[in-house]
Parts: sequence; C-alpha cells; structure tokens
Amino acid sequence: MSGVLSLSYLIGSVSFIVGLKMLSHPDSARRGNLYAALGMTLAIIATIFLYKNSEGLPLGNYGWIFGGIVIGSVLGTLAAKKVQMTAMPQMVSLFNGMGGACAAIISIVEFKHLIHTGANIADQPIFTATILLGLVIGTVSFTGSMIAFGKLNGNIRDKIIPMQQIINVGLLVLILIFVVGMALGFIGGDPMTMMTVLLILSTLYGILFVMPIGGADMPVVISLLNSFTGIAAAFGGFIYDNNVMLTGGILVGSAGTVLTVLMCNAMNRSLVNVIVGAMGGNKGGAAASSSSGGSYKEITPSDLAVLMMYSKKVIIVPGYGLAVAQAQHTCHELEKLLSNNDVEVKYAIHPVAGRMPGHMNVLLAEADVSYDKLLEMDEINPEFSQTDVVLVLGANDVVNPAAKNDPASPIYGMPILDVESAAHIIVNKRSMKPGYAGIENELFFQPKTSMLFGDAKDVLGKLISEIKIIAS
Repeated sequence: MSGVLSLSYLIGSVSFIVGLKMLSHPDSARRGNLYAALGMTLAIIATIFLYKNSEGLPLGNYGWIFGGIVIGSVLGTLAAKKVQMTAMPQMVSLFNGMGGACAAIISIVEFKHLIHTGANIADQPIFTATILLGLVIGTVSFTGSMIAFGKLNGNIRDKIIPMQQIINVGLLVLILIFVVGMALGFIGGDPMTMMTVLLILSTLYGILFVMPIGGADMPVVISLLNSFTGIAAAFGGFIYDNNVMLTGGILVGSAGTVLTVLMCNAMNRSLVNVIVGAMGGNKGGAAASSSSGGSYKEITPSDLAVLMMYSKKVIIVPGYGLAVAQAQHTCHELEKLLSNNDVEVKYAIHPVAGRMPGHMNVLLAEADVSYDKLLEMDEINPEFSQTDVVLVLGANDVVNPAAKNDPASPIYGMPILDVESAAHIIVNKRSMKPGYAGIENELFFQPKTSMLFGDAKDVLGKLISEIKIIAS
C-alpha cells in the first residue's frame, strides 16, 4: 500500500506541473486547471484510504474528514457558480486566506504535538524552525488576505499609521528573533506561550502589511499573498514528509513569487517595498487628486461609430469598468463587427489592469476573444502612435500620464499604456470620478481625448447599432 500511495503522490505532483504549464495559455488553461484538480483529488483519496502511521494504523476519523470535504465542496461550488467576474479578486483573496489559515493550523497542531511528546524543541532546530515558519507565513497570508478581501470589497479603507515602515520592519525583525530563538533554545519560558506571542506578532504584521496598500498596487499584493500561502503549504509538506503537498506548495510559492516580481517590474516598485508595506497608499495623494481646472469634451456613440468605421486601426484598452458592466461579450461583438469592415482591432492589456493579476485576460477569454489579439504593454505601446482610435473602457490609472510627469502622484514611475500617442482617444466612464488609486487623470482633459459617459455595456450596444447602420 505504501508503494501505491507513493505512486499516487507522484502522479499528483506531475499533474500539478502539467496543469501549471497549461495555465500559461488561455486555450489550455481550463484543461490545465482540471488536470491539477484531478491530481489533487487522487492525492487526497489515496491519503485517506492508504496512509498508515508508524504503528501501522490508518487515519480514522472518517466522519470528520468526509464531513469537511462535503461542506467545503458545497460551499466552494456555490461560490464559484454565483460569484460575478467583478468579485473574482475578492474570492481569490478569500480562498487564498483559507489556505494560509490551514497552514497555520497545521503548524499549531504539530507544535503542540511536539511539546506533548516531551521532546526538547532545541534538540530539533530545523524541524522546529519549519513548524514556526509555517505558522508565521500562514498567519500573515491569512490575515493579509482577509484585509485585502475587505479592501477589494469596499469594507476597509486604506490606512497609514505614523512610522508605518519602521513598525513593519520592527515586527519582521522581532518575528525572526522569536523563530530563531525558539528553534535554538535562546528564548526560554513556556513554549506554548512563546508560540502564542509569535502568532500575535504574525497577525499584527499581516494586518499592518496590507492595510496601507491601495490603488493600482493591489494586484501585486494578491500575487505576493498567494506565494506566501504556497510557501506555508510547502513547509507543511516538509513537516509531514508528504511529497505531493511539498510539490504543490513549491509550485504555488515559486509561481506566485515570479508573478509578484513581474508585477513589481510592471509597477516600477521593488519587492522590498511590498514586504515592508511602503507601496501605494495615499502618499502625495492630496496634491495628485486636486482639480486640474481643465475642461473635457464629450462624444456621442453615433459620432464615434463614424470615426471608427473610417479608421484603419483601433486599440481597445479594457479596465475594471468593463468588468463591472459585464460588457466583455458586447466588446467582442464590437471587435468582430469592426474587423468584418476591414478595421484592424487589438486589445492593450496592462499587467495590473483590474483587481488581480490576469483579470482582463480572464475576462476577455470568457468572451472567446482570440488570444492573439491580446497584447501586453511592452508589445502594444509602440503601436499607439500608428493608431487612429483608442477606446479606453473603464481603465483609469493604467493610462494616467501622471505616472510619467507628476512626481507628487502616488503612481509616479509606474509604466503605463501610451494611449496619448494615438490620433484620437475615447474614454468610456460612468462619471468623472477618480479611479481606484483615487487620483485625477489629466488624460481626460487633453485636446485629443473625448469622453463617452455611461455603462460600458449600454454604450457599446449603442455603438454597435450605429456601426451596423453605417455598414448597411
């Protein structure tokens, strides 16, 4: 049976790797997710029925185990089916937090078990440090994800406390001292009390780490917290000597870390700034959000239809407003209609557009938009100068020129989509209110920019009707 269990773990690990590889392309992402899920299912079933402890006894407690599986499956299925695409980032944060909580609970249980065996924890420094690190990282992931959930859901506002960075760095140093001191026996006292103190410190850091972060920086935080959960799960695999858990944790942790670094590069931020909580916030927000005093001009769907039909090239910039209106299918219909009338159409995807990494890619893939038409920032930026019309659908901060020319802006230094290089810029928004970063966008007041107010789905529907009239 142990051989069959090991084989099951091997198959599960391979399915994770294959599934992750397939997630890199929209055409295979759904199957990749399914393969990884099947591998996890195999590993869980094999563990429940084939695992035996050192005394040769099975797991037992099948009622609790299957009760938890049934409840979790029902809740997960309902959430996945009912959640709107606009709420997907919140759900990702929530589910990621649950993973971190599980890793932290594993560490608490195993630390208690280690103490109850009567062993001196200083005699097993590596094992003890692994348990404590799993506790710290899992707790930070859980509390940070819950704060991120509240911020994305609009329940929690950004809050910066005095000396925020110093406090965060101080907490990190204190946590490290506790982990090393407990593992090596430098810190005395009751082990359970020391573990409780470590748990409290980790909880505080998780809260203070995410609390000041806001605006366009949130996708980076979600990615980083996801990597934290993976690392915590990998520590759990090491504790239990479970290869499939270790493999899964390493893949999630490493993939999340790589994605975080890429997102940081896209935001022109350093990973160190993320960890100490120095990102985003409202630094310079007062100066950046002051009224420009400029005026804007509007355009009607009928005028835009004429402009688009006489264009050679149109670039669509999707943003969170597109997701809120659930207009991805209507947008794809517009794209096909223009393409059928010999207008070249492409989509410009900023790495942090939306509320989580890949948000716009997932949204447009749901509408069956061809992957070849989705171009990342570095690919599409050189094309704006040869573009007749840019249609910005609900995006704000990722096209804000303040990132390039306003040092007082909280997004200053962030690479943006160079939409202002196009001949005509059309911006669809519900109103002139600032975007997620809370700052005004000077692009809206430039001579080449026209505002198209209204719900993205309704506006695009009217635009499609006007184009059909012209085409006929």
